[in-house]
Amino acid sequence: MNEDTISGNWKQFKGKVKEAWGKLTDDDLDVIAGKRDQMIGKMQERYGVARDVAEKQVKDWEASNNYRW
Repeated sequence: MNEDTISGNWKQFKGKVKEAWGKLTDDDLDVIAGKRDQMIGKMQERYGVARDVAEKQVKDWEASNNYRW
């Protein structure tokens, strides 16, 4: 999957991300911009969880939403 495809998909999935992780702001989502590592880092920051917990949450979300970074 190329970077343009990821970016386009990210725009479609931003609403679903906000539903799942409401503490993430629009600015956070703009910074994340479809980058998995950025997503995990922001989740750690906003929710105060360990990296492995954030990674598992993202992995579970990916599976349930048929989304892949």
